[in-house]
Amino acid sequence: MPLDESKLSHRFTERSGVRLHYVEAGEGPLVVLLHGFPELWYSWRHQIPALVEAGYRVIAPDMRGYNLSDKPQGVAAYAISELTADVAALIEASGAERAAAVVGHDWGAGVAWAFAARYPALLERLVILNGPHPQRLLAAFRTARQLRKSWYMFFFQLPKVPELFARRKDYAVFRASLKRDPQRPGAMSDEELARYVESWSQPGALTATINYYRAAFRPSSLRGSARAPRIDTPVLVIWGEHDRYLGADLAVPDPEMVPNARVARVPDASHCVHYDRPERVNQLLLEFLR
Repeated sequence: MPLDESKLSHRFTERSGVRLHYVEAGEGPLVVLLHGFPELWYSWRHQIPALVEAGYRVIAPDMRGYNLSDKPQGVAAYAISELTADVAALIEASGAERAAAVVGHDWGAGVAWAFAARYPALLERLVILNGPHPQRLLAAFRTARQLRKSWYMFFFQLPKVPELFARRKDYAVFRASLKRDPQRPGAMSDEELARYVESWSQPGALTATINYYRAAFRPSSLRGSARAPRIDTPVLVIWGEHDRYLGADLAVPDPEMVPNARVARVPDASHCVHYDRPERVNQLLLEFLR
């Protein structure tokens, strides 16, 4: 189902001096969609029309630092406490008491996990796309296999060098990743990719988005992830099995920490499962919401 952008409303809300851009569509229970790295609201182009047709109201933000949202300076501005408070502010701006679901992919999944732990009263359900529970990821860093997959997270801790690397040859590394990762031929067209390049080209965007990784590796953030509270919210994890960045064993959260979770594996999909198999992702998402 193609995205009809004429039916989207582009809006802004502000929290603590940071202006957040989001698109909104539809009427009904609220669903918040949180994109990953290095993406933008447009990453949900396959999910927005399906959710709207099914009777949901959708908010898909550009996370802080991305695309048309503000890019505050300093690593501390991208601490998980700030990112989750942004989600709470978006729900408040919508006028809803809570979200029927918060859905997150990749870094958006990391924020969604933390949001469910910090603001349980503000969501009814949680949907995760290829994003491990923080404690599972920390434990996986003790293995050589996951360290090899996650090399870029450590590279991003360097000052300035990652930005220079990412910007080379018109963002060649990012462009190649989004074109090469999907299992489905044509999952990312050149026209669609141009939307991403435009977002990466926004002043300050590269440093802002890489600062997510820098903030996550600060000692206070690592301690917080290790002590993440239990999540009793119903959780659906959708996991593309051909993930080059995360081991398939990371899909299942610790049942003591997330007792109401189920995992749906998509065998013919990559880390970007919602690009690869949008119909299957939409089916799973809507069944879970109903």
